[in-house]
Amino acid sequence: MTIILLGVFLSAFCLVWAVLERIFATRNLINARLEELNLYSPRQGGIEDELQLAFRERILQPLLKKMSLFTQKYTPQRQRAMIEKKLINAGRPFHWTAADFLSVQYATAVIFAIIAALLSYFSHGSPGVQYFAVICSFVTGYLMLSIFINMTISRRRGSIEKELPDLLDLMVISIEAGLGFDAALQKVVQKSTGPLAQEFNQCLQEMRMGKTRKEALKDLAKRNDEGDLAAFVGAIIQADQLGVSIGNVLRIQAEQMRVRRKQQVEEKAMKAPVKMLIPMVLFIFPTIFLILLGPSVIQIMETFK
Repeated sequence: MTIILLGVFLSAFCLVWAVLERIFATRNLINARLEELNLYSPRQGGIEDELQLAFRERILQPLLKKMSLFTQKYTPQRQRAMIEKKLINAGRPFHWTAADFLSVQYATAVIFAIIAALLSYFSHGSPGVQYFAVICSFVTGYLMLSIFINMTISRRRGSIEKELPDLLDLMVISIEAGLGFDAALQKVVQKSTGPLAQEFNQCLQEMRMGKTRKEALKDLAKRNDEGDLAAFVGAIIQADQLGVSIGNVLRIQAEQMRVRRKQQVEEKAMKAPVKMLIPMVLFIFPTIFLILLGPSVIQIMETFK
């Protein structure tokens, strides 16, 4: 009962939040535009200037910053490094650092525990049920952000794997048209969107800031930790060192990735019948047996009475 009430509460909260966000979206855009137009107007000072800021900038961000300093102080360096790597692989959602992520994770766990305690108290459950609900809610709130980050990483890797062959074809066309590798990479960034285009854009910015092409490409592969992208980076670095035509290398890489994607799809199709056995054995076969053998069993039981 407690879990059901908690689920209903969270669903209602998310629904209300989405409706309010939809209602005030236009107003927020208008306010942002007015703020740009009034950029050079005389600014107010003191408390009035602070009150003009959004609730997130005035309350949530300073609170999150203080919590981040606290968690950073008492969190082992190894754990922070692992979380930082996950955030980088996920594309740095919400511009979080490892300390920010830990702060939000602990806050979510505590909020879930408080909600569960209130719901179990007002539902007049036994003390054992209340303690169990609080512990389960705390663990759920703590694990929720980790699950979210892992799902974001998986979705982002799948998107990069899907976009890479098409972007390589565009890069091949640009190189064959006479552009260099950096100019072709810039053309890809201009003509496409998505996480891979963003990563290529960051790679170009790093090269403009003084990094060599080899270092920027290695950092690109390290940030994403995706097999096809790592193979692409290795092939480009090797072609650059040996003086091989980059256009031919990119064309071969795109063909190999499409073959690998076709093989992965065929592998998933071959696994589908095996995965279908579990719901068939648990749900479909018992129903069929009940319909086919039920009348016969009833007749046999009546015969031997």
